[in-house]
Amino acid sequence: MRRILASSFIGSAIEYYDFLLYATAAAIVFGQVFFTDLGPGMAAFASFGTLAAGYVARPLGGAIFGHFGDRVGRKTVLIVSMMTMGVATTLIGLLPTTAQIGVIAPILLITLRVVQGLAVGGEWGGAMLMALEHSPDKKRGFAASFANMGAPAGALLATLAVSLFTLLPDGQFLAWGWRVPFLISIVLVTVGLVIRLKVSETPLFQQLEAKADSKKIPLTEVLTKHPKNLVLGIIAGTSVYTIAGMVTVWAVSYAVDAGADKTGVLNAKALAAFGMVITTMIGARLSDRFGRKPVMLTGVIAAALCAFPILWLVDSGTVVGFTVAVVLGQALQGLIFGPFGAFTAELFPTRVRYTGASLSYQSASTFGAGFTPAIAAGLLVIGGGSLTLLGSVWIVAFIAAAVAILLTKEGRTQDLAGMK
Repeated sequence: MRRILASSFIGSAIEYYDFLLYATAAAIVFGQVFFTDLGPGMAAFASFGTLAAGYVARPLGGAIFGHFGDRVGRKTVLIVSMMTMGVATTLIGLLPTTAQIGVIAPILLITLRVVQGLAVGGEWGGAMLMALEHSPDKKRGFAASFANMGAPAGALLATLAVSLFTLLPDGQFLAWGWRVPFLISIVLVTVGLVIRLKVSETPLFQQLEAKADSKKIPLTEVLTKHPKNLVLGIIAGTSVYTIAGMVTVWAVSYAVDAGADKTGVLNAKALAAFGMVITTMIGARLSDRFGRKPVMLTGVIAAALCAFPILWLVDSGTVVGFTVAVVLGQALQGLIFGPFGAFTAELFPTRVRYTGASLSYQSASTFGAGFTPAIAAGLLVIGGGSLTLLGSVWIVAFIAAAVAILLTKEGRTQDLAGMK
């Protein structure tokens, strides 16, 4: 079981290193490298637009990889998704700039970002299920959280990697320094593949295969037999990713533009990611004892109450203000995120669990994190620079998530093998 949990955590951390590395680069690099013909504001908007393209691709990746994960097994699909991610990330690190090859550069950037989105769309569901479907019933939340902890751990590694190279003079950083963290991906992916090849298929999937049940199309079954659970899972998960998009992407760009030191902001983001690993584990442990719904609701309500204080801290234009904001935001995100893996898995039966859980999670990431930075920038423009409209919309997203969580059935005590 330790090997399985390690595989889930390390594999997820490597894939999210790749995926979230792009988010950091989009906030501080790509506008100056791939969108040089635009003004600073439009360059940031365009850069965040390419970031969103990866998130838009995630539900499609969840459907494609989920289909094969439910039909041929979790392990094989996880290996393919990791290889796909590693190749795309490495190619981004080798991509010529707009100054070198013109408009083809941002087009290739968007294409590779979409490939990243497809790959990570298949990653989380498989990594989470490999842990959850091997674990004892009373520890499902904790086991599933190892895939969730991989995301902030990957963000931590990615942020520290970029932060290290921001110590270079700006000219060198923009010329080649930002590329090195992307090129490191090939080494990390090789390590991840070696670990994953040593893990066996999950017992629940093996039982399903042994029954020789009729093989329907998983996506069709999710959409026709479990649409309510799918929608509620997406809305509940959007709260997690709204925080991610706000405090780890939009707020980074906003704080730096407001005068905060770039390296200091990235180090604060890394500190917050480490804190999120801890609160994710705590949230998962609490959910195994008290249930998924009470823990997630606590996090969502607390996040709604802290929305404006977080925005005011970011607006201070200081590293200290940003640090408090991002640490608080990601701590609350971890509290919701900890139970979320088990929460989504327990919404669907084994034969469609990979597809259903992946679609819920990845669609939430699209609506929450994918569009949030661009929407936040737009709301600031509409509000004349005031944070009032932005904060109000953010709170509405949390209220919607709370309602969705209340409408779901508590899954902590469900028999996953017997679900219909």
